[in-house]
Amino acid sequence: MSACPRLSILLPTWNGEQDLERLLPVLRAQDLFAETEIVAVDSTSRDRTVELLRASGARVEIIPTKEFGHGRTRNRMAKLARGELLMFLSQDVVPADRGYLAALAAPFADPRVAGAYARVLPEEGADPLAARTVLDLPEAGTEPEVRDLDAVDGVWSLAPRERARYLRFNNVASAIRADVFRALPFPDVTFGEDFAWAARALTAGHRIAYAPAAVAFHAHSYGPRAAYARYRTDAEFHAQVHGWRVRRNLASAAKGFFFELGRDAAWLARERPPGALGALLRAPGLRAAQVLGQYVGSRGRGPAVWRGSR
Repeated sequence: MSACPRLSILLPTWNGEQDLERLLPVLRAQDLFAETEIVAVDSTSRDRTVELLRASGARVEIIPTKEFGHGRTRNRMAKLARGELLMFLSQDVVPADRGYLAALAAPFADPRVAGAYARVLPEEGADPLAARTVLDLPEAGTEPEVRDLDAVDGVWSLAPRERARYLRFNNVASAIRADVFRALPFPDVTFGEDFAWAARALTAGHRIAYAPAAVAFHAHSYGPRAAYARYRTDAEFHAQVHGWRVRRNLASAAKGFFFELGRDAAWLARERPPGALGALLRAPGLRAAQVLGQYVGSRGRGPAVWRGSR
């Protein structure tokens, strides 16, 4: 491994033994791995996570579980890193091929690009409903994009839904220029630190790139209770920060429920994945929990959690 690495892969971990057994061999096989270091901050795992990381050559720091924060912990890793580019990954992400790091680094040939994020797809065999959800997200798109504020009168001048689109950035699989990150770290917020960072970076005159040539596999399979909590948090974020109510009333929630069910049925009928029938039977409960969470979260009140980043 290079004494002065070009890339630093940053992994926040917690009880990630099974994930790392899949991820670490893929990282070691990357075309640019000779120019790469792995830095991890572990939240006091109780399994073989730290052992696996150290056996791979990673630099590991252990913190109490209660000290973890999405932005705070990533900032801590960045201070330990020596690379020119900080490559953020969640422990349960798997790059699709050995060219992932190179493809994600490519947009930085433009000196104004401060951050780039990868295309995220469900892995083969993923839960069908999770797969359909992931494939409907903007991060599954095939067209590259570079965004800046050159033709825009500031982030907060945009309409709420357009602003939410403009600030998309995904810490699940992303990269940030290290010298920019030193000046603009992630804010210590409970949710949306990646969007908040994008707002800061764009406002400072930098660019954000979407790099679909870099593909990572990642899909969370939620039960109804977890889906309710996840989508409620997401809707609260959009309501408080962007003033955008994802499900503004019960009629909108009902429309959303039937829309999601229709998307599920059409996708399952077209793709016919293993477990399609079971997924179709689970879909009503999952989507009801999803839109209920969005409806409740859209009632969110209180100050925007990172408007000060403008």
